[in-house]
Amino acid sequence: MTIRPIPLATWPTPLEPAPRLAQELGIEQLWIKRDDLSGLGGGGNKVRKLQYTCAQAVEAGANRIVTTGAPQSNHARLTAAAAARIGLDCTLVLTGNAPETPRGNLLLDDLAGARIVWAGDQPLDQVAAQQEGYVIPFGGTSAFSAQGYVDCAQEILHQLPDLDAVVVAVGSGGTMAGLVAHLGSTRVYGVDTGAVPDPVSIISGLLDQMGTPTGNLRIDREQVGAGYATLTDSVRAALKLAARTEGLFLDPTYTGRAMAGLCANPPRGNVVFLHTGGLPGLFGHPAFSGS
Repeated sequence: MTIRPIPLATWPTPLEPAPRLAQELGIEQLWIKRDDLSGLGGGGNKVRKLQYTCAQAVEAGANRIVTTGAPQSNHARLTAAAAARIGLDCTLVLTGNAPETPRGNLLLDDLAGARIVWAGDQPLDQVAAQQEGYVIPFGGTSAFSAQGYVDCAQEILHQLPDLDAVVVAVGSGGTMAGLVAHLGSTRVYGVDTGAVPDPVSIISGLLDQMGTPTGNLRIDREQVGAGYATLTDSVRAALKLAARTEGLFLDPTYTGRAMAGLCANPPRGNVVFLHTGGLPGLFGHPAFSGS
């Protein structure tokens, strides 16, 4: 039986020109694919994957969905929102311990009614397996959910048939895998955020499961800095540049790193920057929240 995705948002998301930023970077044409405007729960790239993973949960007869992430996980926030939308309970298993004052995504998790379990030093997957409910993998990423970004690639080509390159942040790998599956590896430029130790092997594995040749994956691994949760000088500069040229607000973990990668190595031609959302995380990041 074919499992059909559950509609959770408004598609297609806009593709907007960014001429002032393009001029600053020396790019012929720069476009912003606004997946931050997908609607559900504040928007973001995880919505496309959740349309597939939530469909699997419903097909399995689940009453509760469980997933994992960092305290400021965008995937966790959107899982809580998706669960609320389709009438399921939600448990979020997050790294570390509860902060004294919840900020950013944690506030939204609570508003959506999610139950939060703090894993402390225990492995997230082990704690998640102990919870009652249907477990959605880290980042919502699987070969099945990566189809959400095959859908996105089709949208982009419909909006911009003469596309030359897409630049995207690489977290758990499903977004880039879906784009590569439809666009090919030569047109997709990933920027590693440090979310996983070896993004190349993860994306290659997903593509193998999708029955798609991997090709030569293009992943910039120079923007991680001291680690996933840290803010680098290049990312801070990229956040300011996007905001001050286009009024475009990015987050310090994902889209900020992707923009830093775009600034460091701008592709030629018609370039799309995929805005994967994540703005609430800015307000929970220690470099910005005052914590």
